[in-house]
Amino acid sequence: MEIRINCHSSICIRDTKTVYFDPFKIEKESHDADVIFITHDHYDHFSVDDIRKVEKEDTVYVIPDCMYNLLGGENVVTMNPGDKGVVEGMDVMAVPSYNPNKPFHPKAKGYVGYLVRIGGKIVYVAGDCDRNKDNEKIRCDIALVPVGGKYTMDYREAAELVNRIRPELAIPTHYGDLVGDKDAGKKFAELLDPSIEVQLKI
Repeated sequence: MEIRINCHSSICIRDTKTVYFDPFKIEKESHDADVIFITHDHYDHFSVDDIRKVEKEDTVYVIPDCMYNLLGGENVVTMNPGDKGVVEGMDVMAVPSYNPNKPFHPKAKGYVGYLVRIGGKIVYVAGDCDRNKDNEKIRCDIALVPVGGKYTMDYREAAELVNRIRPELAIPTHYGDLVGDKDAGKKFAELLDPSIEVQLKI
């Protein structure tokens, strides 16, 4: 399995399927996406121009139910927090993604992160959130979590969350571009339990 962070929270995972999460600032058109997951409707996570660069004729889109009016139609799967399903042969669960004490991503909006089984591993893509009572219950093999602060948890809070849920591999996101200093990923890595592998974005 290949996991690449394009920038910010724009993630591409390649295994038997090519899967994108929140494509953003895509430099080259690839039109290779089997599935595109969107976590919420903010411009840095839902960019139609960037979706067009990676989508192909039979791409399947997975979006929060609250976004149906923005991207509804054929090949679109809508999910509320807690919903489960199978998309292109992959087990998928939408999980709540929110800030408990900030106004940016209220729980009532229905924004989501995803648990997706890819290549025999359960991958958790957190979306924009702080540590909360829902993501503290996550069980996964690979965790991609925001570390930039302000709109999401910072690197300290993210490290606390990851040390609690104990994935095999942790990958920091949402820093070094629009928000969060470029060293946030390294600072996050320094606070993790040594048993947890870390991959920093290229």
